[in-house]
Amino acid sequence: MNFRQVKYFVATAELGQVSRAAMELSISQSTITTAIKDLEAELGVRLFARTAHGMDLTPAGRRFLEKAYRLLATVDEALHSTSENEEISGTISVAATYTVIGYFLPQHLEQLERRYPNLTIRLYELTREMIEDGLITNRFDMAVLLTSNVANPELTTETLISSQRRIWVPSGHRFLQMENVSFKEIAEEAYIMLTVDEAAHTALRYWNQTEHQPQIRLRTSSIEAVRSIVANGQGIAILSDMVYRPWSLEGKRIETIIPSQPIPAMDVGLAWRKGSELTPAMRLLREYFRSECQVPHSMNTR
Repeated sequence: MNFRQVKYFVATAELGQVSRAAMELSISQSTITTAIKDLEAELGVRLFARTAHGMDLTPAGRRFLEKAYRLLATVDEALHSTSENEEISGTISVAATYTVIGYFLPQHLEQLERRYPNLTIRLYELTREMIEDGLITNRFDMAVLLTSNVANPELTTETLISSQRRIWVPSGHRFLQMENVSFKEIAEEAYIMLTVDEAAHTALRYWNQTEHQPQIRLRTSSIEAVRSIVANGQGIAILSDMVYRPWSLEGKRIETIIPSQPIPAMDVGLAWRKGSELTPAMRLLREYFRSECQVPHSMNTR
């Protein structure tokens, strides 16, 4: 067993498809497939049930995923644990939106705590409007939020990741047999509209650029509700890869499709008050995310 095999296994487990894991890791699909086969051979168990539309974790795969997370965390700590890191101290107040706290920040908070034990992060969950006001009035040092929603000219933003939006459908849906799925076809289906973090407003922005409108069956602020309703065949949705999981809470499969017409990605990143001098803790947080998300230092901010 080696580190890469574990890393490839985790990526495939999280994304549910070898093709998506390969895209995320910028490697070939065959490399991931071979690594997983070698890992299964060494462990003597099947980690995935291979289906026509993806990779489902077996019970043994779910158990190994927990161990894989602990292993990767231990390796990361070993690579970054230095006396210099332990000397870094300070306090930073960070605001974040619901989606970011639920689907992006947790693993990073854990790594930051292990890597910089003397750095204190005070975290607040708020709406974008409240976060923007808090940054301008210096109640918060920085924010991690959907930068694609920020429009306040008094803030500097820096995007860390762009998460592609795709159509979510239940297993066996007719769209899976089609080469191209347009907004015309999507508009013929019952649509589940997510409302949290301005998702409905964002969705209607790109829908309004077409000749069609969604047949909204339900508006909900719960991503898990969307997941379950779609998996049970009661509607479809368009959501980002960041919040995608290949199964619902009931264990039913959810498939994704890239529509034939482009949809804006969901951008996640940092924000702070324009013109403010970054404290050492703020610089550390910015450099950490740049490194983890592989953001070039020459990246433009606005």
